Amino acid sequence: MNSPAADLFETMRTTRSMRRLKPDPVPDSVLAQVLEAGTCAPSGGNQQGWRFLVVRDQGIKDAVAHWYRRGWHEIVGPRYRASGGAPGSTPEAFARMLSAAEHLADHIHEAPVWIVPCGPGANTTRSSGASIYPAVQNMLLAARALGLGATLTTLYLLFEKEAEAALGLPEGIHSFAILPIGWPRGKFGPVRRAPLEEVVYADRWGQAWSASP
Repeated sequence: MNSPAADLFETMRTTRSMRRLKPDPVPDSVLAQVLEAGTCAPSGGNQQGWRFLVVRDQGIKDAVAHWYRRGWHEIVGPRYRASGGAPGSTPEAFARMLSAAEHLADHIHEAPVWIVPCGPGANTTRSSGASIYPAVQNMLLAARALGLGATLTTLYLLFEKEAEAALGLPEGIHSFAILPIGWPRGKFGPVRRAPLEEVVYADRWGQAWSASP
């Protein structure tokens, strides 16, 4: 039997963005486990200021998806295609990622449920999400453990005012992402990432780091 630590690391290594989702409903009992995992995350001063909007209403999803598609097709898609690919990725893998991202842009409204993590504040700043995104990561890991596909996307925030109006958020409340959730069409992980020596520095920026033997 695997240890809890081994199971946790295996979950992290196989939690990739799942952008192709089935329309089959996600039971509330399963979704509740994902949401509860989010509330287990730390937050600044333990204030737990997060709020999670669960969206199943098709009219709301359709309205927000309009802005999401515009963000992809007009801005993000062309930018990605001109970038040449991510570190550690092959051209084939990059092409598959682009295809999946475009699929999400055109079909995000078909995901059976969205979780929209929100928080208070007149203005969002670099530190605003510090008490929100840990909860998001907990929910992504919980979704993976339960066999659900999910991804974190902020692309719709290119049209933040319009999209948040479509979500019906009150004044003073901002969203930080959309997590479309459903049963996946594809397979989980393993994720492919650049090696540590390419992304970790020791003491000074650009100075190579290596693990002690």
